[in-house]
Amino acid sequence: MRYADDFIITAISKELLENDVLPVVTAFMGERGLTLSTSKTLVTHITEGFDFLGQNLRKYNGKLLIKPSRKNLQTHLRKIKDIVNVNRTSRQDILIKQLNPVLLGWANYHRHVVAKETFGYVDYRVWKLLWRWSCRRHGNRQKRWVKRNIFTQSKARTGFSKVPYCPASQ
Repeated sequence: MRYADDFIITAISKELLENDVLPVVTAFMGERGLTLSTSKTLVTHITEGFDFLGQNLRKYNGKLLIKPSRKNLQTHLRKIKDIVNVNRTSRQDILIKQLNPVLLGWANYHRHVVAKETFGYVDYRVWKLLWRWSCRRHGNRQKRWVKRNIFTQSKARTGFSKVPYCPASQ
């Protein structure tokens, strides 16, 4: 048995979708040897919103906003946390090389939707993870030393340094 997924059908009313459109779509797919998954099929009003391909589509006060879905955000943050946990004893540059493609890919996927608050939240969570990783990694050092030697500072923000700390250079 194969399932067809990843498409949206809109209509004026819920009754029209359930009574007229759904049987036509089921018959159309049946001719091609496909079936609709009842667990994935959802008939809902746009003001309640729905998740589609990792994004949440919903009308707020008559305006359609597309945002990253909560489930997608949680999965992304779990993946980042797993990468940091696996690399507890790795060098800084190795951790950065593993995190960058994950962060960049997710941000590029969601860059065309309303994601400013979500990006800010991900930035905060990643910063906290890296701060905890740095403090654990340099447990005998003061937090001020960790901030000065591991994190770079610019006018805009404090970021994770791209250059690994090397005790021989000091």
